[in-house]
Amino acid sequence: MHTAANVWWSLFFASEWAIRLGMLAVVPMRRSPQAASAWLLLTLVSPWAAFGLYLLIGWPKMPRWREQLRSQLPELFADVVGRLRNLPSATMTEIDPSVAQAARLATHLSHLQPLEGNRVELLGDYDGVIEQLVADIDAATNHVHLIFYIYGVDSTADRVTDALARAVKRGVTCRVLVDSVGSKSTLKALLPKLADVGVAAYRVLPVGLFRRRALRFDLRNHRKIAVIDGRIAYTGSQNLITADFKQRFVYEELMARVTGPVVLELQFVFVSDWFLETGEVIKDAPIFPDPAKTGATIAQILPSGPDDHTENNLSLIIALLYGAQSRIVITTPYFIPDEPLLQALVTAALRGVDVHLILPYMIDQILVGLAQRSYFQQMLDAGIQIHLYKPAFLHAKHISIDDKVAIIGSSNMDIRSFLLNAEVMLICYDAGVTARIRDFEIDYISKSLLLTAELWRARPRISQLTRNLARLFSPLL
Repeated sequence: MHTAANVWWSLFFASEWAIRLGMLAVVPMRRSPQAASAWLLLTLVSPWAAFGLYLLIGWPKMPRWREQLRSQLPELFADVVGRLRNLPSATMTEIDPSVAQAARLATHLSHLQPLEGNRVELLGDYDGVIEQLVADIDAATNHVHLIFYIYGVDSTADRVTDALARAVKRGVTCRVLVDSVGSKSTLKALLPKLADVGVAAYRVLPVGLFRRRALRFDLRNHRKIAVIDGRIAYTGSQNLITADFKQRFVYEELMARVTGPVVLELQFVFVSDWFLETGEVIKDAPIFPDPAKTGATIAQILPSGPDDHTENNLSLIIALLYGAQSRIVITTPYFIPDEPLLQALVTAALRGVDVHLILPYMIDQILVGLAQRSYFQQMLDAGIQIHLYKPAFLHAKHISIDDKVAIIGSSNMDIRSFLLNAEVMLICYDAGVTARIRDFEIDYISKSLLLTAELWRARPRISQLTRNLARLFSPLL
């Protein structure tokens, strides 16, 4: 008996070292040094736990069958992309030269052009966004397209569902995509409810042990998009659910309501996602109507996600940070930067750019919050001003650069949004939109706690330790 136990312990010990050596060979491939270090640290401490976790979430790319499906998009939508590229409103010459390179980068990454002639409204009233969206759906004549990470079954979301039902009765085609993890708690009730009123609704990136072609639970579609008749669109941070859906938290958001040619680019993001989930190609004339100029804003859409081979949103943000001349303001609920992003922010501050980071005072995810705050000291020492917003859980996601560029969308400033989530960003090369974003930023800052390096350095030692430990695993969050 004693000998048998020794044999099993020897095999277990050997298996741990086999895992360590195997992970050492595999993990560094196509990963940042930070992510590789986190995986290898976990492997060193607990090889079998690391191995199991790696099988679940270790490879941040879609499976081969999904990549093959996505490879069909350029051919299937070649005519649509060609038309978007050749719209009369497509422009690079009207963009400020100091951000023109970033615009060219976004174009190269997404194959979508900056388009002039748009009108962008910024909506910060949570219930007001729902009210306006319902009104636009009630005025729809051809189609309504929605992608939302969370779509609830409650008094707020039901207003949208009821508007979709009324639209279907008028003969309007309504299509809805809902993330299978973000809306996990509501899907069983939501999908039949939408189907009963004639809405074509699908769960995005389905998961499940016995589901055919199930996908990893951490690769998500985090986009928030609404397109009505190809002429009105919404994007930003707000989901279709009540503001207090999470106990002890009330969410505060910012959405953009857009009209003009750039709506067609958001439409293209939707129809691409629709094809990937359903296999159906929708691109007839009513889906992509001739656009009318409705304003003076030059805007561009940048989608990103695990289906892409580049981290589109991160690449653009870093380019803009290095090009900033006077002021950078980042508003995000989650801030876990990789080394290039952190270096870009610190470098900007050290060369004299006024850098502000606006975050929620409250933490809704403990480990993420601890890891996030482990970066504060380095940023504060570099002169970055950190504001912790107190009245509500600030879930808005936007960036302003100087007086020239404003970005609003679904992307957080964390590794998950850069690498694992499908996200979308609206880029506005417009002083007017940037000024309106600035108004929101000023209001946030006036209601926030301003951290100082001295105050933060004086926190208890145990607090420093827990945050530093959380930071070790931040590339995995």
